[in-house]
Amino acid sequence: MDVAELKQRLAHEPQALPLPESLLQSSLSPDYALVEAALSWQQSADNHHLVCIDDPFYPPLLKQITDPPTVLFLKGHIDGLLFPSIAIVGSRNATVGGKKVAYELAAQLAGQGLSITSGMALGIDGVAHQAAIDIGKPSLAVLGTGVDVVYPKRHKSIYQNIQQDGCVISEFWPAVKPFAGNFPKRNRIISGLTIGTLVVEAGLKSGSLITARLANEQGREVFAIPGSVLSGQSEGCHKLLREGAKLVESVSDIFEEVTPLSHYHLEEVKSCHHIVGESASDLPFSSLLASVGYETTAINDVVEHSGKTIELVLEQLLELELQGWITAVPGGYIRLKRS
Repeated sequence: MDVAELKQRLAHEPQALPLPESLLQSSLSPDYALVEAALSWQQSADNHHLVCIDDPFYPPLLKQITDPPTVLFLKGHIDGLLFPSIAIVGSRNATVGGKKVAYELAAQLAGQGLSITSGMALGIDGVAHQAAIDIGKPSLAVLGTGVDVVYPKRHKSIYQNIQQDGCVISEFWPAVKPFAGNFPKRNRIISGLTIGTLVVEAGLKSGSLITARLANEQGREVFAIPGSVLSGQSEGCHKLLREGAKLVESVSDIFEEVTPLSHYHLEEVKSCHHIVGESASDLPFSSLLASVGYETTAINDVVEHSGKTIELVLEQLLELELQGWITAVPGGYIRLKRS
């Protein structure tokens, strides 16, 4: 941590570092000009957001890691943070087949109520984001640059389109340019805010293995797609599988493992948001209940069909589940009885 980075940390949480009082009062004392600069950036556009660690929108699972970022800079639709998310990462030099698998799995996962998180890199990352964008579902891009910097530049359209339903996220100041050391650092955020990490095509020296290792250390699920033994494109995936990652052939292989963490995420979101609107006396929330079918209904579909805010939907779904009207299943909810 250099002096500039230390000043940035002090600006947000001056008592968080193990420094003597004399040093805190010296030239390294909190630089409140940085705080003013951050607030000015937030106020400069409607889709600019600052999310501090005690903010209701701060990803609940990210709080659980050993070194969560104190502040996140976001551009886009902040409600995208409310959905449970799955990370999809892989090779920048992906094969046609690898891209096809990543796209199809990302689209299916997004269609079942999960947001798609990745690093907006070339190859697998970009394909995963594009799949969610194409079906109008939330995706989260965690950047190794500031959120005002498009990198790589050829992903400008993804960068812009992702902000319609999801957002771009960074712990770095908005104008920070690409720096090699920042990309491995941001990987802990990709794995930390998600319920699991899926690796599609990765060599033995791939940065995706860093994300997978971090996910494992954070107590998250790690998934991998096997590939041809005749190619080095999937050697990293095979290494993960030998070390205990779950082999994935379909989205059901993922949902089998992540449902508990998904429920935890949703319950934390519910507890962090103070809901105003219909009261408990209005149960069983007939309009919302009508949005849940007798076959699996994705959360996104419930929100769309009910016409309610996602905060209210999450609150009422949990209440309906506790009363036995519905039950949570991989990919969404199923109605259990007629009203």
